[in-house]
Amino acid sequence: MGKLFGTDGIRGVANKDLTPELAFKIGRIGAYVLQQNSGKNAFLLARDTRISGSMLEGALIAGITSVGVNVYNVGVISTPAAAYLVRQVDDCCGGVMISASHNLYPDNGIKFFNCEGFKLPDEVEEEIEKLYFQDKDTLPRPDADALGRVLHDPTAGERYLQYILSTVSCRLDGYRVVLDCANGAVYSLAPKAFKALGAEVISCNDSPNGVNINRHCGSTCPEAIISLVQKHKADFGFTFDGDADRVLAADSNGQLIDGDAIMTILAIYLREKGQLKKNTLVATVMSNMGLEKAAQEHGFKLLRTKVGDRYVLERMLAEGCILGGEQSGHIILLQHNTTGDGLLTALHLANVIAEKKMPLGQLAAAYTRYPQVLVNCRVKKRDGWEQNPRIQAAIQATEKKLAGQGRLLVRPSGTEPLIRVMLEGTKETDLQMMANNLAQIIKNELA
Repeated sequence: MGKLFGTDGIRGVANKDLTPELAFKIGRIGAYVLQQNSGKNAFLLARDTRISGSMLEGALIAGITSVGVNVYNVGVISTPAAAYLVRQVDDCCGGVMISASHNLYPDNGIKFFNCEGFKLPDEVEEEIEKLYFQDKDTLPRPDADALGRVLHDPTAGERYLQYILSTVSCRLDGYRVVLDCANGAVYSLAPKAFKALGAEVISCNDSPNGVNINRHCGSTCPEAIISLVQKHKADFGFTFDGDADRVLAADSNGQLIDGDAIMTILAIYLREKGQLKKNTLVATVMSNMGLEKAAQEHGFKLLRTKVGDRYVLERMLAEGCILGGEQSGHIILLQHNTTGDGLLTALHLANVIAEKKMPLGQLAAAYTRYPQVLVNCRVKKRDGWEQNPRIQAAIQATEKKLAGQGRLLVRPSGTEPLIRVMLEGTKETDLQMMANNLAQIIKNELA
C-alpha cells in the first residue's frame, strides 16, 4: 500500500502531486470515516491564500458532499482558526484545512482535524489510506435530498478573533507593533487583533495575490521582520507563516526571538502565575540546549519529543501539560487551542510585555542560545542510515569530540529525501567542521 499522509497531512505540488482527483477522493473518504467515527454530519472547510486553494476547495466539497456530509465553507482563515471553529460547530465531525503552511505557492496541502479540533491520530490516517488504495470504491453514494449541502460562513473569522482576544487581559496602547503577515491566512485578522488592543500597527506583506504567500516574507524569512522593526522603530514585531500556525518575533533592537525564546518567556510567566501545569514545558529534540539551561535556572522542567508538532501535542496530552512547541515558532497553548497558533501566541507574548512593562529584549535575556549548526544531506533514500556501519562510526566519533559539551542529532526529514545533521556546542567553527565532515560521509554512503 502507498502512503498519503506525511508528518503534517498530505502535501505536494498542486495539480501535479496534489490533484483535484486526489482531493475529491480523499475528501470523500475522510468525510465518511470521520462521520462514522463521530456520528456527526458536517465538515468545516478552510484554506489559505494560495492560487490553487480554490481548485482544491471545489474538489473537496464535491467529495465531502458526495457521501451525504454537509460542508461549512469558511474561506480564507488560519489553520488554528479552523481547529478552533471545528470544536464550536456542534454537528461537525471534522474539518479540513487546505494549506502547505510555510512552503511557497506551487505547493499545497490537505490537513484533517477530528471533531475535537485535533489532527488525526495515526490509526485514523491509516484507515483513510486503506480505503484510498483499495481497488473498488464501496462508500455510499446518496442521491436527491440526501446529498450534502454547502453552507457559507462569513462570520467564522470574526468569531475566532473575538475568542483569542478574550484570552488576554492587557491593553497595548502606546506600543508600536510591526506585523509580517506573509501574504497568508492572517493578512486581515492579525492587524485587526492588535488594533483592537490599542496598539499602533504597521502591517506588511498583507496583500495576497495567490502567488506571493511566504515569498521573501514570513517566518521562513525572518530577516524581513528584523529589517521592518528597525525601519519603523517599533517596540516589537511578529512574523507569521502562510497558515499562521507559526510565529517568530523581533525586539526593538532587531534581535530575532525564536520559538525557544518565546517558550522560555511564556513558561516563566505562567510559572510565576502558578498556571504552568506540571511545571513542565514540552519541546522537540531540535530545541536548543539554551532552553534546557533556562529551564534549570528558572525552575521548570523540559520534556523532549521527536520533531513534529503532533508529537509535542501527544506528549502534552499524555503528561497533562499546557505549553509546548518547536524552535520554528510552532507553539501550542493547549488551554486555548488544540494546535500551534501563531496569532494567539503573538497576543500572549505581547500580553506578557505589557503586563510586566518590560521590553521584549529584556524578557528574552532569560534564554541564551548555544551555537547550533544544521546541515541537510540530500540522499537517494532516507532508509538504512541507522544500520550503515560507516555512518554509525562517524556519529560515534563526532559525539566523542563533543565530549559532553554539546549535542548531536541525526534524523531523516519527514517530507524530503534528506538526512539532517544538527550539532550544538560552544564553538561554532568547530561545530561547522564536524557537521560538514559527518554530512559528507552520509552523502557518500547514501547517494
